[in-house]
Amino acid sequence: MMKKIWVAFLVLGLFAGFAGKVFAGQADAKSSDKTQPIYDIKGQVLVDLQDLQKKFTALAGAVPQDKYGWRPAEGVRSIGEVYLHITQANYGFIKLIGGTPAVDFTTKDFEKSTTDKAKIVEQMNTSFEFARTYIDKMTNADIQTAMKQFGPDANKGDIIYLLADHAHEHLGQSIAYARVNGVIPPWTVEAMKKKAAKDNAPQE
Repeated sequence: MMKKIWVAFLVLGLFAGFAGKVFAGQADAKSSDKTQPIYDIKGQVLVDLQDLQKKFTALAGAVPQDKYGWRPAEGVRSIGEVYLHITQANYGFIKLIGGTPAVDFTTKDFEKSTTDKAKIVEQMNTSFEFARTYIDKMTNADIQTAMKQFGPDANKGDIIYLLADHAHEHLGQSIAYARVNGVIPPWTVEAMKKKAAKDNAPQE
């Protein structure tokens, strides 16, 4: 019995020593790594927002005016309200990091403020332009400014990432709403046309 206990202690001791060396090696590797990070959060967010704005605008333009009030169920945002929700969020995220929107987006009924397609598309575009312009002027120091109210390691870079992530989420929702109403996203229509043209091209 004693022999088994000593063997167990020996195994545990060897494992602890091995693990200690591994973790020490990892710590040394991290401390000696002076390579600058290659991920540019500002650049990536700006690219994402440009693409998101283009797709939201195209999709909103393809949805007929009479479908802007469509909603999948009572109490759920309508198509038009989703677009205004995106507008409100774009302003809200930028305000969190110090921006001052020229639009009063803080009213609780902002999402229901209009059902006019042209106005909604215009407001959504304006909010994307505002966000992109503000982010484009941010310095590296701005990006790294702490936002501890959102977490011990959070900074303004995390907030602009969340802005883009939020828009991506609702783009997916908007695509689903559009397709339920018989609207194919314009970029998909374009891709289908290109594929058809390629398939029908004379063979050399």
